[in-house]
Parts: sequence; C-alpha cells; structure tokens
Amino acid sequence: MRIILLLIMSLTALPVLSAWQLDNSQSTLNFVSIKKNNAAEVHAFTKLAGVIDDNGLVSVDVDLMSVNTHIAIRDERMKEYLFETSIFPKAKLTTQLNMTEFDKLTTGSSQKVQLKAVVALHGQQQELAVNVLIMRLNQDTVVASTLSPFVIKAEAFKLTAGINKLQQLAGLPSISQAVPVSFVVTFKQ
Repeated sequence: MRIILLLIMSLTALPVLSAWQLDNSQSTLNFVSIKKNNAAEVHAFTKLAGVIDDNGLVSVDVDLMSVNTHIAIRDERMKEYLFETSIFPKAKLTTQLNMTEFDKLTTGSSQKVQLKAVVALHGQQQELAVNVLIMRLNQDTVVASTLSPFVIKAEAFKLTAGINKLQQLAGLPSISQAVPVSFVVTFKQ
C-alpha cells in the first residue's frame, strides 16, 4: 500500500507542460484615451491572466479593477462608472491559433498573423481583427504583440453612458468614444 501511495504522489508531482501560461510580470495591455479633442493619454491594465491550450485556443482575462491611468480618482471613476466593475469585473479576449504554424516557430523566429478575436467586455461580445507578431524567444517562451492597435468602440460595448458620466464629472468638453488598444503578452510553457 505504501508503494502505491508513493507512486501516486510521484506522478502528481510531475510538471504539466502542455498549456502555455501568460506571464503577467512580462505582459502589458495599454489603451489611449483622447479628451478635449486632442489630449491623448496612455493607460494600462496591470493584471492579466491567460492560457494557450493544446488545441491553440487562446484566452486572456483582463482584471478591470487593475486599470491604471496614473490618477487615482480617475481610476476609481472608470471602475465605477465606465467599466462598472461591481457587475463586470473582467474583460476577456479569445482567439484561435493555427497550432501547426505555431509549432513550426523555432527559437529566434517570428510570424505575422491576423487573428479573429472575440472581445467580451461590459456584458457584450464583438469579433475584431487583430494583427499580431508572434515571436519564439526560446523553447519555453513566446511573445505576442500587436502590430497595430485595434479599436474598441464605446457604442459596441454599451460604454457610452459611462463615458458621458466621466466627461460630466471631469467637466470636459469631450472624451473620445473609440480607443486604440495594444498589447505585448508573454506566454511560458
């Protein structure tokens, strides 16, 4: 019995190397807001989690509570009035990789791909085209980055009322209803 228990324990201690895990410390998701017609500011989300499974399904969760605009009151207002994080705490991006092509990447090589990504945000889902460069840094590390930003439109995700509320609270003449988004995400196996 003791031998069987030791065997079971040793099998459960083996690392599982199939899925690729997002490394939050080496990843970033940025968006640009424009107020007063031409004042652009870069913001970020600091907590991302994600996986690429064995079939190439990519899933990235964005913790909307981690929004960082470098102004605390604006962060709080965005959480409360724009993202409504008490109801919608996360956004999610999912896409499908061609694993045959992905597995061909050798250390130091890269490939450009156009992905159809589904973005789930604020209770809404939209499919967007995302141009990405995938680079294999080594056997166990890949980096994916946007080649060009993709645009999130407030109306498509029912965020217009939240933007209008932020504009009113800040006393601004305008806040853009569309924001460019870019990312660099690192996955390790």
